[in-house]
Amino acid sequence: MTLAQPPHNKAKALRPGATRPAKELCSECGFCDTYYIHYVKEACAFLNQQFPTLEQQTHGRSRDLEAENDVYFGVHQDMMAARKQQPIEGAQWTGIVSTIAIEMLTQGLVEGVVCVQNTESDRFQPQPVLATTPEEILAARVNKPTLSPNLSVLEQVERSGMKRLLVIGVGCQIQALRAVEKQLGLEQLYVLGTPCVDNVSRAGLQKFLETTSRSPDTVVHYEFMQDFRVHFKHEDGSTETVPFFGLKTNQLKDVFAPSCMSCFDYVNGLADLVVGYMGAPFGWQWIVVRNDRGQAMLDTVMDQLDTQPVMSVGDRKAAVQQSIPAYDKAVTLPMWAAKLMGVVIERIGPKGLEYARFSIDSHFTRNYLYVKRNYPQKLAAHVPEFAKRIVSQYKLPD
Repeated sequence: MTLAQPPHNKAKALRPGATRPAKELCSECGFCDTYYIHYVKEACAFLNQQFPTLEQQTHGRSRDLEAENDVYFGVHQDMMAARKQQPIEGAQWTGIVSTIAIEMLTQGLVEGVVCVQNTESDRFQPQPVLATTPEEILAARVNKPTLSPNLSVLEQVERSGMKRLLVIGVGCQIQALRAVEKQLGLEQLYVLGTPCVDNVSRAGLQKFLETTSRSPDTVVHYEFMQDFRVHFKHEDGSTETVPFFGLKTNQLKDVFAPSCMSCFDYVNGLADLVVGYMGAPFGWQWIVVRNDRGQAMLDTVMDQLDTQPVMSVGDRKAAVQQSIPAYDKAVTLPMWAAKLMGVVIERIGPKGLEYARFSIDSHFTRNYLYVKRNYPQKLAAHVPEFAKRIVSQYKLPD
């Protein structure tokens, strides 16, 4: 895809609060906060879904729809489970993402890193930055589980004159970035992605915390984990767990952003390297190397990691099929039943890559229904072929 250089003297970023071109489906990625808004009709994932084209552009091929791992996890050269031998203090997991970013910078592979710190007044309010020191990168550790305008720094990147850049981001941000990659004037772009699902606004996050945690004001970070529990880390170092099946779904069903309910890029298919958790055993991180740039990034930290092959155990399909009407009807179990179900599923349920497939199936079937019901005119073009194949395995309500 070739786009003309932007008419910088004509294209103007939208003012804060203005309606974005994607309207209620806007993921607030920050793209429209820059003069690159000139390209928004082509670049925005919610206006122009173009996975095969962008995969071919980024990886040299699109995903093989006859290979299950490609269908689910995207184009890749390698997958593994890993954890740092010496964890970074205060990191959400062991600090693999932060360490890669620091090594890329200190080894001179890049001149800057686009990452997300938080504001001084709010640990969960994202503040995208163009980091140029290890200290600035470390200040961005821990996920910000809210919609974040990462791409709002693109103009700053151009003004800086940097030619070698690392961008850390989630799927919707990376889709827009890839669409304008050739217009950024870079000699080398590296993309380190994280899997992403079910983001919320800052107000939505507060509702989730207040509805779910015993102490919402002291939560440092949280994650939906492979043991079918939400793990909350608190300021005093304690961990609180809440079973998935005990969440107050009837109160939380509408808290997630419409963009996230319409997204089919859970695994960040256009990143060079992806670091998450869902395909790894509990306590480990899942790493997906998509291309040679991703391998080069991983190589900078391999001597600091313990690794093991990915594994896959169990059968997800019955659990996914049962979850579809349960979510659709906002079923919430009594806590004793939720805990019991969590224990049973943890022992006999899917693990490793099969857990990842369970999570993808559960969210794709839900999101397919959401688009079908709320944006039926977009359904055919917006849902990628790989997602349609995944959804077709299940019986969906009308």
